Amino acid sequence: MKRVVVGLSGGVDSSVAAYLLQKEGYDVVALFMRNWHETEGTLSGDCSYEEDRVFAELVARKLDIPFHFVDLSEQYRKRVVDYMFSEYEHGRTPNPDVLCNREIKFDAFVQEALKLGADYVATGHYCRKETVTDGNGGVEYKLLAGLDPNKDQSYFLCQLSQEQLSTALFPIGDLQKSRVREIAADMGLATAKRKDSQGICFVGKVDLPVFLQQKLKAKKGDIIEIAADSPVYAEPLTPESVIDSFDFDTELLASAAGPYSYRPEDGKVVGTHNGAHFFTVGQRKGLNVGGKAEPLFVIGVDVENNIIYTGQGHSHPGLLRRALFMGHDIHWIRESQRMREGEKRRYSMRIRYRQPLQEGTLYLRPEGLYMVFDTPQRGITPGQFATWYAEDGELVGSAVILK
Repeated sequence: MKRVVVGLSGGVDSSVAAYLLQKEGYDVVALFMRNWHETEGTLSGDCSYEEDRVFAELVARKLDIPFHFVDLSEQYRKRVVDYMFSEYEHGRTPNPDVLCNREIKFDAFVQEALKLGADYVATGHYCRKETVTDGNGGVEYKLLAGLDPNKDQSYFLCQLSQEQLSTALFPIGDLQKSRVREIAADMGLATAKRKDSQGICFVGKVDLPVFLQQKLKAKKGDIIEIAADSPVYAEPLTPESVIDSFDFDTELLASAAGPYSYRPEDGKVVGTHNGAHFFTVGQRKGLNVGGKAEPLFVIGVDVENNIIYTGQGHSHPGLLRRALFMGHDIHWIRESQRMREGEKRRYSMRIRYRQPLQEGTLYLRPEGLYMVFDTPQRGITPGQFATWYAEDGELVGSAVILK
């Protein structure tokens, strides 16, 4: 009998994953991990670690499966949180959940699961895995979107390797969230009606500036507003004017993927902030500038000079771009899908979790990989992960947005 170690979190998804695996005849073992101890910056009212553990133990007892505990907080701080602080310090907005899956759930956690005799490791992610073979008998693992479009979590697993996927199981990837809760209720699992966790993986909801001030100092700076009719936007790129030129004009491609460059003299000071590294492109909350016809949004972050650039309204041109650049550090889930230099391919893409898939084209040039969208995208944010999908829902690759 194959042994599966399930990452039992105290939520309904991992609970049902454990039940379904048990039903399939696996030898199921529960492993609960604690990855965070500090409370500074966390918002009151969130479910605590102690409560999560109680629910996980109740589920394990109900299913009559062994329950184990591991503290991975040291690895989590070094491999996820320190990276997060560093990215914010340099004016980029990281996605710690992607790093948590790559570095903790499917690495450090797997090592602990192997000590328990695991053949496989399972989680409650809404995604799917498929095994494919080539003509020579080689095996590759496809990572596919979950069938519930409102809960698909493949984006968070976009950095997993073939080795990590080889032992991974995703028992609820074919189910709708409503069905998962029904199963939990039918089985009398304590987590059936428990609300989903939110916020940073294993940390929870946080007041981000307060959380980041553990390592990043507050520093007064100017908030500058850039008008929508600023000369900075004198020559906007439109799909009609450039889409046929990218194949032949690398300079035009690089220009489309470059963010707007702002100077203090391009706008006017409308307020102050406590640190440019606490803000991200597209952000609205936290600016505390009133008296405007439309809400202000962050359109640029200059950490070197500690300046935040803003614009009024959801459709401000500073929020919209057609392309982005990702450099050479590209992760292909399957090596057989890797692009060749000079190649272009059509994919469905997203630049953040829960964003509806957008159509566009990838261009691999000597200087790196470009992503070009059919329609302008709002709030392209350096530090976030861009992902691309094939027609069958396969997540093909991902990379950090550089600009």
